[in-house]
Amino acid sequence: MYLAKNLKYLRLKNGFSQDYLADKLGYKSYTTIQKWEMGTSEPSLGILNKLSELYNVDMHTLYSIDLEGSNNSDNENTNRIPLLGTIAAGLPILAEENIEDYFYIDKSIKADFALRIKGDSMLRAGIFPNDIVFIKKQEMLENGEIGAILIENEATLKKFYRNNGTVVLQPENDKYQPIILTNGNVKILGKLVAVLNIRD
Repeated sequence: MYLAKNLKYLRLKNGFSQDYLADKLGYKSYTTIQKWEMGTSEPSLGILNKLSELYNVDMHTLYSIDLEGSNNSDNENTNRIPLLGTIAAGLPILAEENIEDYFYIDKSIKADFALRIKGDSMLRAGIFPNDIVFIKKQEMLENGEIGAILIENEATLKKFYRNNGTVVLQPENDKYQPIILTNGNVKILGKLVAVLNIRD
């Protein structure tokens, strides 16, 4: 009765994206996970067993108890953070059409949104491809802080420096050159406050 709702709740509570869970279970895309959470199909018994082990919840509970409703006290200590895809120019940062997924994270982490890392330009900072970075929305960064910056309609994560009107966006990987913006016009989306390393 509660299976679809519980599968979505447990995935978000554990900070998994649909893509990550699909990969972990051996599916080629997230659409299977999406169907389970919409209630249009159900996992096989073998997959249900894997899910119950992954989430440390027995199979009977997955079907019979509204886990989200019975865990309101947990929800009071967490914030729901939207995971944004590529950000289109002119659209508000938290526009509904940009939201791919949600994460539940501890309220002590003051984040407003999350982004998935595409490249390997921040390896030295411990940030790897497919990791999720949590960003506090603000329009200014101090020199040396890592932040999300909008360049050519896409968000990039770099170390920020400003000197006499010139902005330098410094990667943390020697393979890449810094991005230098001499006119100083740059749209800062926010400051990095946490990283979720996605590892198998």
